[in-house]
Amino acid sequence: MAKKIEIAILDDYQKVSEGFADWSILGDRADITVFDNHETNEPALITRLLPFEIICVMRERTPMTRQILSKLSNLRLIISTGSRNASINLHSAADFGITVKNTGYVTSGAPELTWALLMAMARQIPKENMNVKSGKWQTTIGTDLKGKTIGILGLGNIGSKMARFALAFEMKVLAWSPNLTKEKAEAAGAILVSKKELFSESDFVSIHMVLSEKSKGIVKFEDLSLMKPTAYLINTSRGPLIKEDDLIRVLQQGSIRGAALDVFDIEPLPPDHPFRKMDNVLTTPHIGYVTEETYKVFYQDTLRAIQDWIISH
Repeated sequence: MAKKIEIAILDDYQKVSEGFADWSILGDRADITVFDNHETNEPALITRLLPFEIICVMRERTPMTRQILSKLSNLRLIISTGSRNASINLHSAADFGITVKNTGYVTSGAPELTWALLMAMARQIPKENMNVKSGKWQTTIGTDLKGKTIGILGLGNIGSKMARFALAFEMKVLAWSPNLTKEKAEAAGAILVSKKELFSESDFVSIHMVLSEKSKGIVKFEDLSLMKPTAYLINTSRGPLIKEDDLIRVLQQGSIRGAALDVFDIEPLPPDHPFRKMDNVLTTPHIGYVTEETYKVFYQDTLRAIQDWIISH
């Protein structure tokens, strides 16, 4: 009898991977191990992954560095959810003869969550919810969106959707990114401005840029200090786009009204992190893409990639 292929599914926090695809079609050809806890210790991670020929990774939750890949002598295939994964060292994977495949993606989840966070902050929904449950009634006054200005950093697929959402709420839309043109901004219903103008004139600033060496830390104290004291910052893109210490400083000073964050420098967010304790920060655990339709695509595409690989080998 042929040796079974050992498959690992990593970082399935909600323990749902086996419910979003019919893994039984692999039959007796494979043994599947699902890990629902995130391992940050590199030696322990290598020990955990050493037996596996196929590793299925969820976005950028577990990095696949050269050091890690060099130790995984049995690894032949990595399947990553989403169209790209910056935490996989593709050059090293190629050097070690490891194939890397990606799944499809549903693009509606991230902008929908971003708008939900914006609305939640504007109308103080989390606070009012807790107050009602504790016996209080009408303790805050909400912020109107009509007539307000939203500044969008990065006007790609998600940023452009955010612009359309804002226009539907009769907001003024400003946009900036290093290579954004006036024509592209106007096509999205936005006005191209300088970075300084965006931060100083916006009532809401929403970040939608791809993380790279150039964009890392693109939002820093000098930008945040330009914001109105009544303004809000939203980041559902990548944590390191903002210099985290600078954002903490601004929030602790009360220089802006608040921030809504779905992404962080370290994920999962450490238990003692300041963001967990700040009243003017609304946090979610990187759930922009965590939706039923997205997970169907992720895990069903992962399963198909495994089937294709088994057939070809």
